[in-house]
Amino acid sequence: MKSYHPKSLLNDLQYYITPPHDCSYLENKSARMVFLDPIHRIDVVTLSELSRLGFRRSGDFVYRPECHLCRQCLSCRVPVADFQMNSMQKKAWKRNQDLTMTVLPTRQAAQIHYDLYERYINERHADGDMFPPSLDQFEKFLVHSCTDSFFLELWKDNRLISVSTCDLMDDGLSAVYTFFDPDEHRRSLGVYSILNQIEYVKSLGLEYLYLGYWVPHSAKMNYKSQYTPLELLLDGQWRRLNRSLSPDEIQQLGTSLMTTLPSEWNNLIIK
Repeated sequence: MKSYHPKSLLNDLQYYITPPHDCSYLENKSARMVFLDPIHRIDVVTLSELSRLGFRRSGDFVYRPECHLCRQCLSCRVPVADFQMNSMQKKAWKRNQDLTMTVLPTRQAAQIHYDLYERYINERHADGDMFPPSLDQFEKFLVHSCTDSFFLELWKDNRLISVSTCDLMDDGLSAVYTFFDPDEHRRSLGVYSILNQIEYVKSLGLEYLYLGYWVPHSAKMNYKSQYTPLELLLDGQWRRLNRSLSPDEIQQLGTSLMTTLPSEWNNLIIK
């Protein structure tokens, strides 16, 4: 594996690039990742700058896709002051007003967190690459961190029903991963957890909730496009998506990211 330096404001750090491997999001596609040397423990300012450049944290690793002829991994963030719930999101919000939120550093993770994570992976993602779950996997993915990370916990009385792992940044929060009680179907906890994080960002007086990567041609990722307005990092610039896209528009956007963005989108949909 060779040393690699992407163009950024942080070239004093050491980066590496992986060999091509199967893409986790798109079938029959290969991917490469640029990642920061995991020996570095980074502060909030450094993580924030990396995030604005399209990087993402997972465990001790901070990485960014760097793929040949594909730009579909779009870093996305919600400008919380302008966000407006749609009708489905309003219903999810109302259904969960009986929950209580607490904040806990990830280093204080306990058996109760792993038990919930294990149930979630077993029942919701048994066909994914995180199955089967293990305590070692949980700790490396969600507890270990190269920065200061925390859980946003949601409780119903004395029962933990949802956990969102977050990183604090100087302009908002990065939503790393959420897991929840798979039996609580009616609550729409995945939706509510994002709404709760948006409200938490507002309470901190910050600007953005970073939602990681949106991959238009990956159907399982398209829920992120429902939180509008949504800002996308397109070719090094943050551009705003003014409304939710239709399925055809999402496909068109994904296809364009194998080439160029359609010029007619510049003012009507994205600015």
